[in-house]
Amino acid sequence: MNTTYMETRSTEVAAYGGLMDAIGGIATAVLAIIALTGFAPGALAAVATIVFGAALITQAGTLFSEYSSLILPRGAAASMGAETLGGDSLSAMLVVGASGVVLGVLALLGIASTVLVAAAIIAFGSALILSASSARQLFQLQSALRGAALAQSGGELLAGRMVAGSGGVQLLAGLAATVLGILAVSGVYSEALILVALLVLGITVIMTGGALSGMVIGFMQRPPA
Repeated sequence: MNTTYMETRSTEVAAYGGLMDAIGGIATAVLAIIALTGFAPGALAAVATIVFGAALITQAGTLFSEYSSLILPRGAAASMGAETLGGDSLSAMLVVGASGVVLGVLALLGIASTVLVAAAIIAFGSALILSASSARQLFQLQSALRGAALAQSGGELLAGRMVAGSGGVQLLAGLAATVLGILAVSGVYSEALILVALLVLGITVIMTGGALSGMVIGFMQRPPA
């Protein structure tokens, strides 16, 4: 009973985490769009950087929560590397998210704003590339541990497709953001490139956050054995 309650509680927290992640992506995209219209682009870019950093921390925390709720068979954890369990990429996401928040705050204070925000975008893009397969690996682990022979709900099947698709989008968006950030650091149309990169990052997190919530909810609705 207690185990069931804790597992349900964990999945609820993870579902809300995915939702908050998507909200952070929406906020980032909206701020970037407003800045592209010419309204306080420097300040809004710094604020969007802070928001996206917080969203990245939320996403990493949500994935950590789901991984920690997995009950692995005795001896199975030892045979799995950190890469399989997503430890390395999630740690990178946490560090990059926290660093992005700090860089955004410094940029908001007017300290080398363009360079700091561009550097944060490069870091964000790299983190998305590294963690592109984390949600898919989590889905595969959950499916394997809960029994491949059990019936799957329609929500779970849809969640699997969403996770697979969002991983590819995240990889491409991470590459695009990294390139845009490097170009921005070089001084070529820095302001516009930074805002476009933030818009791309925001839209990407909307998709990944939604896919993560969908995956968790899909497993919550799995029919009993």
